[in-house]
Amino acid sequence: MTPVSRTLIIDDTTLRDGEQSAGVAFSQDEKRAIASELVALGVPELEVGIPAMGAEERDSIRDLAALGLNARLLAWSRMSEPDLRLCRDLGVWAVDLSVPLSDQQLRYKLGWQRDQALAAIRCLVPQARDLGLEVIVGGEDASRADPDFLLQAAEIAQTAGARRFRFADTLGIMEPFGTLAIFQKLRAALDLELEMHAHDDLGLATANTLAAAVGGATHLNTTVNGLGERAGNAALEEVVMGLRKLYGFQIDIDLSRFPALSHRVATAANRPLSWHKALVGEGAFTHEAGIHVDGLLKNPLNYQGVDPAELGRRHRLVLGKHSGAHAVRQGYRELGIELSDRQAGVMLQQIRAFVVRYKRLPETPELRAFHRTLGNINPSHSPTAFEALP
Repeated sequence: MTPVSRTLIIDDTTLRDGEQSAGVAFSQDEKRAIASELVALGVPELEVGIPAMGAEERDSIRDLAALGLNARLLAWSRMSEPDLRLCRDLGVWAVDLSVPLSDQQLRYKLGWQRDQALAAIRCLVPQARDLGLEVIVGGEDASRADPDFLLQAAEIAQTAGARRFRFADTLGIMEPFGTLAIFQKLRAALDLELEMHAHDDLGLATANTLAAAVGGATHLNTTVNGLGERAGNAALEEVVMGLRKLYGFQIDIDLSRFPALSHRVATAANRPLSWHKALVGEGAFTHEAGIHVDGLLKNPLNYQGVDPAELGRRHRLVLGKHSGAHAVRQGYRELGIELSDRQAGVMLQQIRAFVVRYKRLPETPELRAFHRTLGNINPSHSPTAFEALP
């Protein structure tokens, strides 16, 4: 695949939208560590808080700014003059001024008409610039906005001096083909930067973010592990790998040290990763099925779509109900034990019986216990897994 020459910028919002996940609250030490590790991976922009939350939040933002990280820091604000004033002197590079653009939210959240939203953009973008801030105009609930009104709002943002327009799929109701089409339309009509902010309510946050990139987005919002409100946001690791593997974008982010950051965020958020979580879950590179394990042992590319080393991981071969004798011999070889074909068949029977009964994979002590029974095997009888256990 020919690499795409257009530059894409990851604007990670783990410390803002990620922390907005119900029940999540990072300590300041955790925020410093997460921010520092994101920057160490090469993430160039971080959205780090909401000044209107209070003095403690503003002190937190100032503290992160004082770290002198090699990244641009952003604050999030409602399209409100009082909120904007609180963004002064925080040390951030830019502010995302967010305003609803759907008729649903304009009417039933703010009690506004469309022209009031446009007037607010005209008024507040120059005020933010006067504070020395770059401006992103965030179109909240953009996915339910009238397309012509959405484009009108983005054009006014551009004329008023905004640097970027953020398209927010606030409820996670977009699909990739529609996302591609709307970003192609925005890109054709506008000269300013375009950002995608996707939620995962239908499981499509990463797909929609990739579609936005193909359609002309310049910036993409992500969070570590896909943390975020309700079902979460587009996952940093999924977006970066998808951009590289599927479309050939050059993204200068090093994911080889990502497991440590993934673990840190999961621990700080008290949100353990699903075993099946793409790329970072325990099961992502774990193999049991005999046909797959045999293929991997012959050549990893037989069953490798993503090299786990790119994420600081490796394939893990485990023994379970669907293993084959070849995998059993390899598994025991890694324990320093050589098995004959007949012994491997006996071990496989014990492993399968164990998994059926205990609903989990046998661990090393149990595998060694199975092996110790080999000397007592009656040729006409193979012990079950639970008979073999001490």
